[in-house]
Amino acid sequence: MTFLLLSILSSTIIFVVFKYFKKYEVNTLQAIIFNYFIACTIGFFGYIESSEDILRIPSEKWFPGALILGFLFITVFNLAAITTQRSGLSVVSVATKMSLAIPVFCGIFIYNESFGFLKAIGICLALLAVYLSSIKTREGLKIKKENLIFPLLVFFGSGIIDTSLNYLENFYVSAVDVGLFSSTIFAVAGSIGICILSAQAFFGRLKISRKNLLGGLALGIPNYFSIYFLVMALRTEGFENSVIFTLNHVGIVVASTLTGIVLFKEILLKKNWLGLALAIISIILVAGSQ
Repeated sequence: MTFLLLSILSSTIIFVVFKYFKKYEVNTLQAIIFNYFIACTIGFFGYIESSEDILRIPSEKWFPGALILGFLFITVFNLAAITTQRSGLSVVSVATKMSLAIPVFCGIFIYNESFGFLKAIGICLALLAVYLSSIKTREGLKIKKENLIFPLLVFFGSGIIDTSLNYLENFYVSAVDVGLFSSTIFAVAGSIGICILSAQAFFGRLKISRKNLLGGLALGIPNYFSIYFLVMALRTEGFENSVIFTLNHVGIVVASTLTGIVLFKEILLKKNWLGLALAIISIILVAGSQ
């Protein structure tokens, strides 16, 4: 459970960093791209013993999967940015967090994990908790029909990322390669990001500032460890992957909500408090189902 708690902590720090992005007007796209290179650097220098480890990456069975995940990382981010602009931050939050349903149900129906009464109730409460905790207006979510495709793509994209991580971790990534695997994903995402920045530079729309670089540094460290610790948590003996994903997503909701109250003096609506209470209950039920 230590790795799971560390993954939740890392993801909560990401939430805090994004809050400060808004305060200091950091260019999110640039910071995200720089963050990928910071994240892959941590993995390459922290977990690689020799240059031979890097040279063998293309021959690893997990390499094609890492390429796909790197592409998905930055694609889903851009879709999330479009969704935020068109439908608001709450819609993105709900789409991203509700995506836990995809790896959870894949774990149950594809990997034949258990699905008892406690677990079923816990997962349902977790999904409801995620929804209620993410709504920041009394009116609820408002999405124009023509914009509905974007949160749907964020939902499926986020779910596919988690499911793919689970699949590759189960069948292709050895325990000693977790750091190398995680770093490769970030390196691919960063490389695609550089192509985007190069296009912006070509059209004269690129302006890099020091605060964007610092933002990427602040984001890259917890971002790397959120993935690394999640993959390690999925290897925890005695806990099914559907349980780990549920506890991870709901744990992030609880930790982020409490952090918002303490650090940023956020005021919660009644539905947010209800969501927080349901999140805690769902954690108890899902963990207890094991």
